[in-house]
Amino acid sequence: MTRLAEREWPVLVSTVALGGKRYRVVRPARPPAFAGLREGRLGAQFCVDKNSAATFAMAWGLAARSPHTIVYLPLRASAAADPCDWGRPLDLVLLHHSLAFPPSRWKDVRARLGAGSPHNVTLPTGTWPSRPAADHHRMWHHGYRDHLRWSVAADTLVLTGSREAYELRAEQVRELAEDGPAHRAQEPETHCCTEIPMGAWPRYPRRRHDYAELHVQHCP
Repeated sequence: MTRLAEREWPVLVSTVALGGKRYRVVRPARPPAFAGLREGRLGAQFCVDKNSAATFAMAWGLAARSPHTIVYLPLRASAAADPCDWGRPLDLVLLHHSLAFPPSRWKDVRARLGAGSPHNVTLPTGTWPSRPAADHHRMWHHGYRDHLRWSVAADTLVLTGSREAYELRAEQVRELAEDGPAHRAQEPETHCCTEIPMGAWPRYPRRRHDYAELHVQHCP
């Protein structure tokens, strides 16, 4: 079983100056060999294996705990290895809403990343908390604001949210990474996945295509 809190994640860190601001971007030193994030009718489909599921969980935890960091997973290059042959391949960006980062700026930031500086990231056990059911129920109430916002820009799914928004989904991301490989090993045909809501619940729409889902699935 992959224990995320014991995992040392090698990353590359870049600082990009653009439009009078400086952005800190963290990406894996070794992009996943097997992963496929693709745009779909209901949002996005993300096929992962053991290693890419752990990378996704580490990125998720870092985005929740590092509000001044843009976390970037370059996934399009590895999309050819996943079994899905539909939908436009996408990269993934996770960031905190306090950055007020416009997704339209991502293409220019990505073009300026350079080689980056190598670092290792280790996150504490509490990074993926188990939240009580009452916390999850609040997100369906009118007036709730801690939704994950999403946009597609420059062939990238950009997720923006508060620490609360990320932590509400952190447990299911952790379970997929830590428990999913064991389930697959015991029962190879089992459907092992998690669904992450993006945007406000459709009963309270705020803009066109506001609600969608990120479906993350262990794939053979």
